[in-house]
Amino acid sequence: MVRRQVRNALAEELLGTTRSLAAVLALTALMFLIGVDYYAPTLGDVPTLLWPLYADSAVAVALGALSLATLLPTVGGGGRLAEVPTNRALAYLHTLSFVWLVQFGLWPVVSLNLAFEAYVTAPDAWVYYWGVLGTHLCFVGLALLFPAFGRTTRGALAVALALGVANVVVDYGFGYHPPLLYDPGPVLAGATLGIAVGSVWLADRSFRRLDDDPE
Repeated sequence: MVRRQVRNALAEELLGTTRSLAAVLALTALMFLIGVDYYAPTLGDVPTLLWPLYADSAVAVALGALSLATLLPTVGGGGRLAEVPTNRALAYLHTLSFVWLVQFGLWPVVSLNLAFEAYVTAPDAWVYYWGVLGTHLCFVGLALLFPAFGRTTRGALAVALALGVANVVVDYGFGYHPPLLYDPGPVLAGATLGIAVGSVWLADRSFRRLDDDPE
């Protein structure tokens, strides 16, 4: 209960006014552009239909920005986050945004540290190690605010889990994983699957169910 109250208060502070929401949206737009710039040189090697599962971090930020954009009518009209409308479509969007932000926010913590020495001794380590870890952990912090205004359903959780598993298959089964300084093996594949499952579990624990809302 206390954690929920703290989360809701923090979400209201960061997302509950037009100015603060616009600032967070601008930050997510910047992170999206950085992500696109990172993936763009290698997109030509990946089938177009698989781009959303390949450029996963950029897609996670885009989903997060879309979720935040749904707050604009309420917040812009002077309403509180608790007054944001809820429906099944939004439950799917917010759940998927949460899961992908958490999953791909945590993924670099594992993937980069499996080759720690290679990354911290690289010429641009401040960008490709410290910068990547810092920005991606911001994904997680942002996602943890979403249950303050979002809801979930069993169907939304199932879709998020299915997409998480599909991402692992595309990355490590088909070999279309994000650019790394080493060839990933079963350890990273297993860790990625574990992060995906854990992210869905966290969504299940964090969001209230849509069906529990009063009619």
